[in-house]
Amino acid sequence: MPIGNTHGKHIVTIEGVNIEGLNYIQQSFAEEGATQCGFCTPGFIVSLAGFCLNENASSTQNAIDAVNGNICRCTGYKSIERAAEKIATKICERKTETAIDFAIENKILPAYFKTIKERLTSLQLQKNGIADNTSSTKKRLGGGTDLYVQQHETMVHADIDFLLNKVELKGIEQVGNKCVLGASTTVSEVAASPIFQKHFPDLDRYIKLVSSTQIRNMATIAGNFINASPIGDFTIFFLALDAQIILSDGNNTRKIALRNLYKGYKTLDKTPEEFIEKIEFELPTGNTYFNFEKVSKRTNLDIASVNTAISITVKNDSIEDAGLSAGGVGPIPFFLAKTSALLKGKKISVQLINELIDSALNEISPISDARGTVEYKKLLLSQLIKAHFITLFPALQVENLLSAS
Repeated sequence: MPIGNTHGKHIVTIEGVNIEGLNYIQQSFAEEGATQCGFCTPGFIVSLAGFCLNENASSTQNAIDAVNGNICRCTGYKSIERAAEKIATKICERKTETAIDFAIENKILPAYFKTIKERLTSLQLQKNGIADNTSSTKKRLGGGTDLYVQQHETMVHADIDFLLNKVELKGIEQVGNKCVLGASTTVSEVAASPIFQKHFPDLDRYIKLVSSTQIRNMATIAGNFINASPIGDFTIFFLALDAQIILSDGNNTRKIALRNLYKGYKTLDKTPEEFIEKIEFELPTGNTYFNFEKVSKRTNLDIASVNTAISITVKNDSIEDAGLSAGGVGPIPFFLAKTSALLKGKKISVQLINELIDSALNEISPISDARGTVEYKKLLLSQLIKAHFITLFPALQVENLLSAS
């Protein structure tokens, strides 16, 4: 990509096409003083280019969310926010045009973007371990958001069977009262799903607690399960829902409860040949209450110190069924079976909540690590259990009662 300067004009040549001057995103950054050393600027520019290609309604908050995985040590972010606002305002001028057509017409992006999708589709994969996905020696990989960080030097040369874009492993659908999703469904796809949005009213709040936009776009739900991290956010989410997983070895399938997948730290009830094909769970009904909570050193974009989810079905003022899960409090993502069973048949009260906390603290086995001491993690879990009930049952004035207890 040659870059030159002709009579004071900034010229970039891409695939033989001369592109003169800054595009609208770059110009907005320049006008708002949103770049200093320039080290981070390409990441912000590319992320906002992706934002401009989004067909959904534009807003300043969405533009800011689009760059939430980028870090800048120089500008203090306010100038970047102003540039993002200017870009979002421009996008709001779009009427009937597609996002890509509007972006090209308004010199937000160069014209060659128009054919990128077709060009990428037509690319012939080289013989570098990607073309033949039938080999049993290949390592199966979802989005790779964790492994590529942990084992970068190894992964770039590994023989990989990429699962992320396999059509048969994608999709979210409702079958009766069950939700069935493909193993390679990403966090972003869950966030955009009308099914999840309908049945989990606080979904947007939960999603914002989980990583950055860039990671959500790549991270798969099954990858979160198989990674077996004791603090996997969506593992904890689905454990409380008593999710079932369909394991396949390519020929045979079997169904097991997600809560039975974990046998010990990073030890799973699956053979090396098996992979998750589908995930299913009963959708919450009108009598079901669900909540997810998380505490980390930073409110957003950080690994959990402790996370927890709860699902409670109430009938005739009594708890008919319940599931409580917690992460960061043991060697595996925990489904608290004994504590969950304690809730069944009971009426919600401060006494019950205190009994629930005592039971949970006896059931977990945290260790002190970089994210907190044993005592701190126990305190966090007890407070987050209170937060579940404060959030789900505000009419009971549980918050005031708990403060007094």
